[in-house]
Amino acid sequence: MTDYLVKALGYGGTIRAYAIRSTNMVQEAARRHKSSRTVTAALGRALSAGTMMGAMLKGNEKLTIKIEGNGPASPIIIDANANGEARGYVSNTHADPERKASGKLNVSEVVGTQGTLSVVKDLGLKEHFTGSVPLVSGELAEDFTYYFASSEQTPSSVALGVIVDKGDVVAAAGGFILQIMPGATDETIDAIEKTLQTVPPISSLINEGLTPEEILERLLGSGNLQILDKMNVFFKCRCSKDRIAQALMGLGEGDLREMIEEDEGAETHCNFCNERYVFTKSELEELLNNK
Repeated sequence: MTDYLVKALGYGGTIRAYAIRSTNMVQEAARRHKSSRTVTAALGRALSAGTMMGAMLKGNEKLTIKIEGNGPASPIIIDANANGEARGYVSNTHADPERKASGKLNVSEVVGTQGTLSVVKDLGLKEHFTGSVPLVSGELAEDFTYYFASSEQTPSSVALGVIVDKGDVVAAAGGFILQIMPGATDETIDAIEKTLQTVPPISSLINEGLTPEEILERLLGSGNLQILDKMNVFFKCRCSKDRIAQALMGLGEGDLREMIEEDEGAETHCNFCNERYVFTKSELEELLNNK
């Protein structure tokens, strides 16, 4: 099934809502990084949150999320934009602690329970918007909930989940964000809180085959829901050999000559997508000639 997210309003526009199915996106990230099951869950939750937050932007706006905990997988870096494209990486892809007593993957162990969650938004202005909050659990959904309430002053409920099946295959991934807008009544807030207390985990809903629209109907009620937009989402990296070549051309002439004469070539790789780029001696000479 295709990954996508929906944007919606509920209760007469007093609730803003996002829901995402990101199973393929998270599987692609796991494939590229060859991550352990627990790291896949952590990276997948962060990717889902980042993609939904990217959908809150407009045009060419973009954001970067940095999760710096005291766990072995931190930092976790996510880039996302307003077009449903996101990419991400972790510092240690192989950390895989024992599951919790409940049987769930121990995401807080690989992320860490002490540290910060930071968001930098590039809105096309001279200065970027930056918000940072301390981690509250390392499970990430609670941390993003706290970020919205503390840094953006928007009371929110964030749910994120990833199910990693046998063979480390991502069986389900996704999430939702509900945000309380001005004008929301106490009755509306009470109704949503009661629903959130009884709704199954988001990964279970996706694993059962519910679409993002159906998830929001489950949360808000079909009679209270107004779908505003739907967009496909992808793990997509902006790197390319041409971009790397431009970066190499930005080096000094002496550095390029050293690569040509001593190394007889150059090799680099992108942290986000793990693609490797090789430049032969002749390719470097051509870059040097074009400086």
